Amino acid sequence: MESVIILNLLKVNNNFNIMTFNFDNTKKCILEKDDKSSIGEVDKPIKDLCDKINSNKDYFTTSSCSGRIALIIEDGRKAPNLILFRTHKLTNFNELKKEIKKASENKESTIYLKQEPCLVVVSSRNKEKQMKLFSEARNNGWKKSGILSIDRKLLIELMSTEVISFPVINRGEILIGDELLNMFVGRANDNLNKGWKKIDKLKDFID
Repeated sequence: MESVIILNLLKVNNNFNIMTFNFDNTKKCILEKDDKSSIGEVDKPIKDLCDKINSNKDYFTTSSCSGRIALIIEDGRKAPNLILFRTHKLTNFNELKKEIKKASENKESTIYLKQEPCLVVVSSRNKEKQMKLFSEARNNGWKKSGILSIDRKLLIELMSTEVISFPVINRGEILIGDELLNMFVGRANDNLNKGWKKIDKLKDFID
């Protein structure tokens, strides 16, 4: 049903004039900019996929993440200072327990432990190329992908499905025991590995 709605929206907007948006110039400017992400570089597991997308004349990436495990203050905002810990690598019980104990020094907030999926936001030259990449991603495990824009930059967000999120600290009180934390580590690491396999698989579909 979602795909049908998206296709209908594209038909409605077929006459939209996007000539004022110069794809090639915008791509050049975006790719020449310094990396403004909080870690200052593309995650290693997704770098090859981003490079292959950016080497294609019809696409360029605007942001990406290979998936991560993080401790985040939940207060309805998105800001770098709300992330108390993050890793884009596999983790272990001792590392996370240490970070949770450190985060519990915050006595005012609710803090969530999260494993978040891989994602990449892509701008396309035209609607046909946009739908081609969107469909290929959805058909290869990136089931939470969506159309962000059907005019001008023609943005799509490609996102996988592996995610875990629950509160572990409330106003300084640690809510998670060792058994549950150990279970989380196993599941979270498995999910990151699944996401990385999807990254490699999608890379093979980029011309």
